[in-house]
Amino acid sequence: MAEQLPDVGTGGTVPPPRRARIVLAEITRRDSRTERTRAELAQQTQVGEALVRGLVRAQLALAVRLSLVVAIGLGGLPWLFAIAPSLGRTTVAGVNLPWLLLGVVSFPFLIAVGWAYVRLAERNEQDFTDLVQRPER
Repeated sequence: MAEQLPDVGTGGTVPPPRRARIVLAEITRRDSRTERTRAELAQQTQVGEALVRGLVRAQLALAVRLSLVVAIGLGGLPWLFAIAPSLGRTTVAGVNLPWLLLGVVSFPFLIAVGWAYVRLAERNEQDFTDLVQRPER
């Protein structure tokens, strides 16, 4: 039974105010597969561990490939000049070609490889995120 509150102004009783439920935000149901995958990642289960291991492998493979590009690109120049000594004696604007390539051109090359690495690594991470959040088919 509802308790009656005294009304101070009229001397009678007033029923208590009705309770109202206030909802601050709508709660939407998330995909159970997404939640399950996130839980497997957080709890470090075998499935989550395999997913993370795949991401690490992809990042490592990318780093190795781009390291080979740098090693061949910059490390191949001394071999090129050793094989073709006349090319090593060539001058451009009064500067020997080996000095120009190794001292000036190498920096934009390294910046380009670094930019490519960051872009491709972020794409790997986005693919991983898409895989984790992909709805079940």
